[in-house]
Amino acid sequence: MKTSAHNRPHEAGFTLVETLAALLLTGLVLSALATITAQWLPNWNRGIDRVQRSEALAIALQRITADLGAAAYVPPNREQRRPLFDGSELAVIFVRTALGPNAGPGLDVVRIAEATDRQGFVTVRSRAAFGPLPIGASLVDQVQFRDPVVLLHAPFRLSFAYADRDRAWKSSWHDAKRLPTAIKLTVRDAATERELAVSTIVAIHAEGPAAEAADKQGGAGSAGAEENAANDGKTGTAMTRQGGT
Repeated sequence: MKTSAHNRPHEAGFTLVETLAALLLTGLVLSALATITAQWLPNWNRGIDRVQRSEALAIALQRITADLGAAAYVPPNREQRRPLFDGSELAVIFVRTALGPNAGPGLDVVRIAEATDRQGFVTVRSRAAFGPLPIGASLVDQVQFRDPVVLLHAPFRLSFAYADRDRAWKSSWHDAKRLPTAIKLTVRDAATERELAVSTIVAIHAEGPAAEAADKQGGAGSAGAEENAANDGKTGTAMTRQGGT
């Protein structure tokens, strides 16, 4: 038996007009969200890039300052007394204790220098196991550096300056009888050459035998001078008393 349309239960639903209106409203909302996202997403990405570059810069400077702070007074051979250290404005070579998960007891010759790659300027750290060098041999010819690690990427550039106890900064440190007492690390923006506030100074605490002997001699000389002055004072007092009597 067929049921008539009047006897069918009421079926709820959307009309075609309501469906089209809902689709239109959804499209407007999505378009507004896309416009807003297109405006703030580039700024968000630039902010993330700046934060990542700042973190990478801080880590690189921490690694470099730790390396330079561990510089040791080590002559290149038994005949020479000058330390194995060579510094220029864009590179520095020095000796420190071996560092690394697989490093054994011994010394490393470390070079931190500027190089270039496809992205621009980079600061690279490389190392070599220390061994006695022939007299008169250059570091570049005799030391085979390996294990390069990029510490600093563009747009940052790193330069070095060196100072003795007088704190007079020099752009190079070659064939010196002692290590510098401080090394200045200057970080600049490669595009604008503007010096950044993260630039810092590393103190070198290693002392060579010549410096220690000079310090001891200077201390002994000053102590002797003080003792002689005291003796002269005692003698003058005794002579004054004798003259008075």
